[in-house]
Parts: sequence; C-alpha cells; structure tokens
Amino acid sequence: MSLVRTGDDPVFAIAQLDPRPGQIFAAAPQNYVLPDVTVEKIDGQYQVILNGEQIPHLRISNTYKDLMAQADSSPEVREYIREKIRAGKFLIKSLHQRQQTILNIANEIVKRQREFMDKGVAFLKPLTMVQVAEVVGVHETTVSRAVSGKYMETPQGIFEMKYFFTSGIQTASGVGISNTSVKEMISDMIKGEEPSKPLSDEEIVKLLDQKGIKIARRTVAKYRSELNILPSHLRKVY
Repeated sequence: MSLVRTGDDPVFAIAQLDPRPGQIFAAAPQNYVLPDVTVEKIDGQYQVILNGEQIPHLRISNTYKDLMAQADSSPEVREYIREKIRAGKFLIKSLHQRQQTILNIANEIVKRQREFMDKGVAFLKPLTMVQVAEVVGVHETTVSRAVSGKYMETPQGIFEMKYFFTSGIQTASGVGISNTSVKEMISDMIKGEEPSKPLSDEEIVKLLDQKGIKIARRTVAKYRSELNILPSHLRKVY
C-alpha cells in the first residue's frame, strides 16, 4: 500500500515523517554539569578549590615492583617493566601538572574578576588568555586547552571557564568593561522598557553614553541580535 496519495510530492511527504518515532516515549536525558573548580568566600577572601572527584587516583602497582625484584626475571623483562613504570610515572606527573595549571588559571581569573564574584555579570572585566598565560607562566595555547570544557562554580552560578575571557570597551573614565557586561546592560534596559514604547538601538546608544560607554548603533544592533532580541518595531505592543 502506498503512503503517498496521488498528486502528493513524495519528497515532501517523506520530509514530514519523524525519523525518531520512539523518542516521544523516552524520558529526556538529565545532563548535569560537574564543576572542575569551586570558588568559595572564606573569611572575606575567595578560595579556589579543585574538584578531584572526576580525576582518577593513579599509582604504580606493587605487582610490577615485585616482578622487578624477582631474581629469576630476565634482563629483557626487567627493562620492559622499567619502561612501563617510567611511562606510568610520566602520566601521573602530567595529570598533576594539568590540575595545577587549572588551579593557577582559576586563581588568576578570580583575582581579576573579583567584582564579578561579588556583584554579578554586569561587573565582568575584559580579560585575555595572554594576560593569564603571562602570570601563570605558560603559553596562551596551554591556557586555551586547559580551560576548554572546564566549569567553575562561583557565588554567581556555574560558568564555563572560557566565559571569563572576553574583549572589552573602554569607558569614558578609562576603566575597561567587558562586552558581556554591555550585553547584560542592554538586556536589562530592554526588559525594563515600556512595551508600547520599546527602546530603539539609537536610544540604547544614548543610555549607554550616559553611563560613559560609547559604542556605535551597529554594535548595539549586533549585541541585541546575539541576545536573540527583536528590533524595537517588532517588540512593540499595541
């Protein structure tokens, strides 16, 4: 029996079919983020704590050390075991160095983003990986690899560590402000607007200028688009 009626477009009809018909009966997957580092305020100072639960605790098995000590072990066997022990120690050392690098990077982020930790996203400062790399003593690419896919739990919530690296805009007072903070300001302005008189991009430019933030109208339009906010004429409620 044909699934397509006479006159129907077969391609269109197939496109309307659900490729995963059983999915509606399955429970939605529960995905949770396990932060790699946690920031806590202790005695007025922020402390960075590594979460070591997801890192396996490795050690060299005594079995192989015992094999090395056995008198009947041939030189070839001993050399083979010795090589594997060296490789194992190198892996353990690399894991420790990696964790230390993450800790050092996290400490520098917290040091430079203290206002964010205290007050929230609007106070996020411009920060580059080069700046952190210079302090930590590694290459910029090492910082990039170290923070990739890593999360930090802060008093303001859980954020990907890459979130804290953002370019910025110079304010009239000479203080740098991050693009993320500017986007947050734009979002707050639009949330507080009158539905019947939504703010135009030009009006947002003027409001930001009053705060000492000078940016072009096209930049406001770009940030608004990135925030998935419609232009003013489409937001207006009659």
